[in-house]
Amino acid sequence: MPDARVTEWIREKFQALKQELDERARRRWAATEARALGYGGISVVAAATGLSLNTIRAGIKELQAVDAETGPRRIRRKGGGRKHLTETDPQLAKDLDRLVEPMTRGDPSSPLRWTCKSTRNLAEALSQAGRLVSHMTVARLLRQAGYSLQANRKSQEGRQHPDRNAQFEFINTRVKAFQKRKQPVISVDAKKKENVGNFRNVGKEYQPKGKPLEVKVHDFPDKKLGKVTPYGVFDLTNNEAWVNVGIDHDTAEFAAASIERWWRKMGHRRFPNAKELYITADGGGSNGSRNRLWKVALQKLANRTGLTLSVSHFPPGASKWNKIEHRLFCHITQNWRGQPLVSHEIIIKLIGNTTTEAGLRVRTALDKRKYPTGKKVRDEQLKAVNIKAAAFHGDWNYTIRPDE
Repeated sequence: MPDARVTEWIREKFQALKQELDERARRRWAATEARALGYGGISVVAAATGLSLNTIRAGIKELQAVDAETGPRRIRRKGGGRKHLTETDPQLAKDLDRLVEPMTRGDPSSPLRWTCKSTRNLAEALSQAGRLVSHMTVARLLRQAGYSLQANRKSQEGRQHPDRNAQFEFINTRVKAFQKRKQPVISVDAKKKENVGNFRNVGKEYQPKGKPLEVKVHDFPDKKLGKVTPYGVFDLTNNEAWVNVGIDHDTAEFAAASIERWWRKMGHRRFPNAKELYITADGGGSNGSRNRLWKVALQKLANRTGLTLSVSHFPPGASKWNKIEHRLFCHITQNWRGQPLVSHEIIIKLIGNTTTEAGLRVRTALDKRKYPTGKKVRDEQLKAVNIKAAAFHGDWNYTIRPDE
């Protein structure tokens, strides 16, 4: 197959000659170039000139006929030939539009309302209405109308809390205030649990052609390897993160332990004079605003680190606004796409080697400790927490100070 330089060379020649050539001359010139190139020449010339493959093939047949001295003599006038269907039937494009979007176009009785709207089905529906049109013509018309194949996108969050935006503004103001005082600000959350073993991992990566990685057909957890829960702590100021990879349950004690490991391994070096720590978290899960054990665990964390902990939770249904989701977790997922997470060591290495062009640095370690579920927090334990609720939404915003 000729290289790109040949294609560009043919394109330049065609641009220089096309205004001087009539339709037949252009066709035959293109056919001559295609024959000179040999195998694959028709495709190369078509790509370089914009002429269709059938046009060039027709030119080759004409050249063959001329060689036999029986070539045609008719030259079609400019603009001649069969008209596009949209020219002979101006209503066609509008009818197609109604088939593609029956509800928004006011046509609830559309024959394709409950049918996959493929080009073949659309062509069939138009044919039933008396229009003979191919699926290739339908595809061309859809492209001209600005349609393309689209997947579903998650964007609807359901009912929104009336104080949703006010809470966002509250968090944004607190983040800036803490950063101005050079106090640490972190975003925390647990990534979804992952099976450990030779299981399929969504995504693709380059492998020798025809030799994909072979993985298990079923995703039943391996009894020996089990699952892991990566709990992330993202430092908003320094674009750094600690990921605590737990092998037991995702509990409030695990969440607090993950924050403490970040502080011991990374945080106190970055903020040697820190007296406070601002934590932004989702409203549910192991670090949820209603989780009693979370507050008890934070009290223990404050006592051990000497830090005053200020916490703000995102409103219900707004977890995707948590910085850690699109500043850390999405990049981890991208880094290990298509790779079976066959061992704890592989998971640690893949997480630890996650980087971005913006300079993200990630450190990680395996947490082998046990975090049993089902722990009950008695009322007297909760009352012992040195907590102060904020004036605005004290259920979402509060401060826990170390015991004196």
